[in-house]
Amino acid sequence: MREKNELRQRVSPALVSLADRRSTRRALLGAGVKLGLGGAAIAVISGSPALRQFAMAQTMDFKNDVDVLNYALTLEHLEYAFYRDGVGKFQFGNDPFGNPIVTYLEAIRDHEGAHVETLTKVITDLGGKPVKEATYDFGYTDAQSFLKVAAALENTGVMAYDGAGKFIENPDLLTAAGGIVAVEARHAAYLNLLTGEI
Repeated sequence: MREKNELRQRVSPALVSLADRRSTRRALLGAGVKLGLGGAAIAVISGSPALRQFAMAQTMDFKNDVDVLNYALTLEHLEYAFYRDGVGKFQFGNDPFGNPIVTYLEAIRDHEGAHVETLTKVITDLGGKPVKEATYDFGYTDAQSFLKVAAALENTGVMAYDGAGKFIENPDLLTAAGGIVAVEARHAAYLNLLTGEI
């Protein structure tokens, strides 16, 4: 505990916040694990083994590019299901710039759907079998808890792509993954703004 306090004194608050969110995201995606996120709880009821390790891609044992892409597809299924099933449930109001938040959430949902379609096609084209969507219970209860879960998922997505990217062997696939992670990073930045995580 003393070491953590000393670290907090030496490192900027933004970096400490990032480190705290990283450890939270590791716990977030353990199958069957519930995680408190400022009043929101996420319970991943069932999922694939890759789901348990999103935030720790560097420890995964990827055999080939299809394994890496299925890892990414597992995440994209999770994110797409989250937005597809939840965006219409709440009134989100306007963001700090006066724009309707729901408009951006719908755009994020559509991006995640496009990522699912793209990854599914590429995996199939490479002769692999795309993973299927699992069943999830995200535990949000209101607009604010929905946004906090969304921010956690998007930040996890950025870390997952960053961690897994080094295992891709085909440079063309690496370029495509870089394009997806750039979109995930924009999602994360917007949601961090909305939830006060920046």
